[in-house]
Amino acid sequence: MKAPWNFIRYLPMAKRLMAAGRLPALLFAVAGKAASEGNRLGKLKDDLKLLQALCLAYWRGEYRAISGKAILSVVAGLMYFLSPLDAIPDWIPGLGMLDDIAVLAWVMKNLEAELNAFRAWRARQNPEKLAVVERLPPTPRLLEQEKKD
Repeated sequence: MKAPWNFIRYLPMAKRLMAAGRLPALLFAVAGKAASEGNRLGKLKDDLKLLQALCLAYWRGEYRAISGKAILSVVAGLMYFLSPLDAIPDWIPGLGMLDDIAVLAWVMKNLEAELNAFRAWRARQNPEKLAVVERLPPTPRLLEQEKKD
């Protein structure tokens, strides 16, 4: 399945973000936007939580059974979700989230096998370990610090 045309431009930005070690800041921004959107996100909220959990496990080095292309697609999808000026600007009432939902749905569908493998990995972990791996500390700096320790 072909990537949405407006998604493609986020892949190089995702690569730069990952290379610069800025994944924690992105995850905090995604969590903030998801919380502020409340129930408007519907099923997308669960998808965002899964993608955030994947990125956290990847960042912490607990889960690396994902291709580089797939993790970049996840990060690019999250960046697209955050961008207020994408194909349909987020400030347009009732329409602004449609393209975000479409891009994230494409990411979920396109990476279905990789995401199913991550779900299976999560199912094999004990709940205490998952609570630590998927915990978002109070600030991005603390998440960055955890990686250095």
